[in-house]
Amino acid sequence: MPTTPPESQHVLVLNCGSSSLKFAIIDANDGHEIISGLAERLGDKAPSIKYKFNGTKTVIDLAANQAHAEAINTLVSLIKDHNLDDQLIAVGHRVVHGGEHFTQSVLIDEKVIAGITQSATLAPLHGHANLLGISSAQASFEGLPQVAVFDTAFHQTMNEVAFLYALPYKLYTEFGVRRYGFHGTSHFYVAGQTAKLLEQPIEQSNFISAHLGNGCSVCAIKNGKSVDTSMGLTPLEGLIMGTRSGDIDPGLFNFLTTQLDYTAQQIDNLLNQKSGLLGISELSNDCRTIEEAALAGNKKAILAIEMFCYRLSKQIAAYMVPLQRLDAVIFTGGIGENSDIIREKVITQLAFLGINCNPQANLNARFGQEGVISCKNSHVKAVVMPTNEEWVIALDATNIVKEL
Repeated sequence: MPTTPPESQHVLVLNCGSSSLKFAIIDANDGHEIISGLAERLGDKAPSIKYKFNGTKTVIDLAANQAHAEAINTLVSLIKDHNLDDQLIAVGHRVVHGGEHFTQSVLIDEKVIAGITQSATLAPLHGHANLLGISSAQASFEGLPQVAVFDTAFHQTMNEVAFLYALPYKLYTEFGVRRYGFHGTSHFYVAGQTAKLLEQPIEQSNFISAHLGNGCSVCAIKNGKSVDTSMGLTPLEGLIMGTRSGDIDPGLFNFLTTQLDYTAQQIDNLLNQKSGLLGISELSNDCRTIEEAALAGNKKAILAIEMFCYRLSKQIAAYMVPLQRLDAVIFTGGIGENSDIIREKVITQLAFLGINCNPQANLNARFGQEGVISCKNSHVKAVVMPTNEEWVIALDATNIVKEL
């Protein structure tokens, strides 16, 4: 007998940056994107909204200096024009920093707003944008439940040994200075999907997940839970990234201020916007551009890739300490899903873990195709697993709405 199709569970997912707004309507049943797009250059002279619906891409130019509220108002009209508003059951918000207040996704109310506001001081660029997106969505989608999903929540299972800095303890107790980690939604999703792929319970799975994009982080996942991760108080700590330096000697701050007369703002801009792959290659923060230049013999591009892979391999190897036993290394994110070159270099450097790359499987896994890319006789598997943070947000929002 034919089965009754599941009831549509459409969730509007919003991801607000300081000058951008990424959005999608997701069917939580299967992760299908009904409509998706990006509002960018908000608050600038030429903001716009680019979106995709039914396979057609469209660009809407906004008036000069329009910001998040106006962009969401335009998005509301767009949703209504396509008759998608009646099917929405909730709005899900990606919130970058939840501090220690939030260990899971929550229905947004005044107390949640207060908690997000307090955590926003730890990530002001992202936090204030998230709050602006929430307030704008509440005004535009009055009556729809609003749900906050936190990048930091998955990592709240880390213990003090992993999350504390070796600083005066009162900086933690009084000001919340500790390691929080980010990309939690992505690490959570790919770990669950990898467990399904390998046909083993997530509760008995030990993975090291590498989310590699313009922002990069590694997460040690023991029995399905995060026990350590490479990002810290902010998303600057850890790996070499597109424009971020990752780990540096803190003494650099004193050198830059006393010897080169840098201001605090100039140092922040240097480490977050001008470093990483861009700083080393002096070409681009885009890995594809750097790989093309490296293949053409550009020495700085070659160096950038070698440094990126070396630091990533070291971080993965270090996480054998908390895990002791490893089932698989997971590659995800824009670079992790698409760069067979970087995956092969990293796997080769990790051969001592009992992991060997299958060159053809690695090549076949380009462009977001999931699969095992290690040889059959590898003691540890290597897996490419496309991430889908929007689907996780939609699922969490749906589950919370069901409980209302």
